[in-house]
Amino acid sequence: MTPDISPGSTPQKPLDPDDRISTWSLIKPYWVSEERGTAWSLFIATILINLALVWINVRLNSWNRDFYNALQAKNVEEFPRLMLFFTGIAFAFIILAVAGRYLRQMLGFRWRQWLTTRYLNEWLGKGAFYRIERDRLADNPDQRISDDLQSFANTTLALTLDLMSTLVTLVSFITILWTLAGALTFSLGGTPVTIPGYMVWTAALYALVGSFVIQRVGRKLVPISYQMQKVEADFRFGLIRVRENAEQIALYDGMKTENTHAHTLFGRIRDNWWQFMKYTARYNIALNFYSQVAIVFPLFVASPRYFAGAFSFGTLMQISSAFGTVSDSFSWFINSYSTLVEWRATVNRLREFRRVMSAPRLKESMSPGTEHGGVNLRFVDSPKLTTQSLQLALPNGTPLSAIRDVSIEPGSRWLIRGASGSGKSTLMRAMAGLWPFGSGSIDAPVGAKMMFVPQQSYMPIGTLKAALTYPAAAEAFSDELCRDVLRAARLEGYVDQLDESAHWARVLSPGEQQRLAAARVLLAKPDFLFLDEATSALDPVNEEHLYRLLLDRLPNAAIVSVAHRESVAAFHGETLEVDRADEALEA
Repeated sequence: MTPDISPGSTPQKPLDPDDRISTWSLIKPYWVSEERGTAWSLFIATILINLALVWINVRLNSWNRDFYNALQAKNVEEFPRLMLFFTGIAFAFIILAVAGRYLRQMLGFRWRQWLTTRYLNEWLGKGAFYRIERDRLADNPDQRISDDLQSFANTTLALTLDLMSTLVTLVSFITILWTLAGALTFSLGGTPVTIPGYMVWTAALYALVGSFVIQRVGRKLVPISYQMQKVEADFRFGLIRVRENAEQIALYDGMKTENTHAHTLFGRIRDNWWQFMKYTARYNIALNFYSQVAIVFPLFVASPRYFAGAFSFGTLMQISSAFGTVSDSFSWFINSYSTLVEWRATVNRLREFRRVMSAPRLKESMSPGTEHGGVNLRFVDSPKLTTQSLQLALPNGTPLSAIRDVSIEPGSRWLIRGASGSGKSTLMRAMAGLWPFGSGSIDAPVGAKMMFVPQQSYMPIGTLKAALTYPAAAEAFSDELCRDVLRAARLEGYVDQLDESAHWARVLSPGEQQRLAAARVLLAKPDFLFLDEATSALDPVNEEHLYRLLLDRLPNAAIVSVAHRESVAAFHGETLEVDRADEALEA
């Protein structure tokens, strides 16, 4: 059985925004999903292997008694048989342990794969990634999807299986320890007192006291671990930003500023790490004290009955081994505390991320700027794109601009003008359905192909053809068609590099990137084309060439441009002036 790791190999149901964000709501979906058959099969197989390992440990406990008794009696005939038995059972233990680990890893990866596919669908599929960044709802979503989901799946599975194995081990060895150690009888005020299975009660009390101390000492590690994941991700992201913007930083001679900023981010790691070290040291003192005392404690407790001749040396060693196993089982919380701390921090981050995946829309609806329902983008059975009583606002409710009613017909050419900061680009976002703050409505033709080209277009890392055809797949267009649009956009030097992979945002100049974006438009052939300063990096000659190219090849498309250059006005028949709300009121 091997996991299917092909993208989209299993259908994913969307996350329910109304789910209660609890730890159980993070765990449950996979186990009732379309993969539940495979998941439960692997889980049950792993449990059965763990039960077999517990049985082997029980047999080894009995072997301990026989082995040490044989050594004490110098029984030469019994010694080889015991060693042969140990070899066989140890070999079986190794095989089962390896198989159990393999199945656990397989199940953990399948769970992580399912979670990753589901969260990616929700994060990217509904545009949550944009709203989260726009409204700053959560830090480092990339880390939560890559690292936190992996940690959550693997650690949850490990803790669950270990706890179940521990419970079975506890039940098995309690019976052994209760039977072997017998009852402790002593006199209290002249009255004989008998405690049956006293070694079991001693192990439980020892673990209970240890768990209480460990929890008191280490409880502050949970928020510290949560903060550690955040500051580490912030530092890594800061370094990535420097790498991605190396040329701009170098041109500004901003190395000193970036160095200071990087040291500031690392300083947060340092401060958090000192806190982590301080509380980890306290935790380790308590844990090591507990572990060291546990070595001699069972011998100390069982020694009175041993010296009284109640049982043999081999039985004493068996009792010591059983006591250690029972004590370890009772101490599951102590032994797993550091893992639980990290797991809890991961769960808290995923709960927060899961909440903000649905929270952005709630924030939009509660924004002071959306008291009338927000900007409503509707798709209607009409060939025109129209606006009605459209008013744009900032997320905090501050009015930004009022847009007069317009009707954009197929084949029309509109120029949007206005002072910087008046809301021209925000109007583009509203028409794309990305800006809900404000009021009024935008009616777009149902089924119409709308394409928005920003000043700086996104250039994916990969082949030039993939960058050219984005967001469509590279296979959607023939190489000959791609070469044709490159030549048309005056990118003749790249026509033979379609299959070459590179970081094209670094390879191409800003002007070449804008020409490549125009070539994308020629491939996509939209019904409505929105250009937001999409030719600002071009010289007048190339700008005129691109506009004439678009007008010639897309005669039926409506073209809406945001631009400041007067030369662009010649290619447009209609003009929409956008003024800031405060300027409109003064006028």
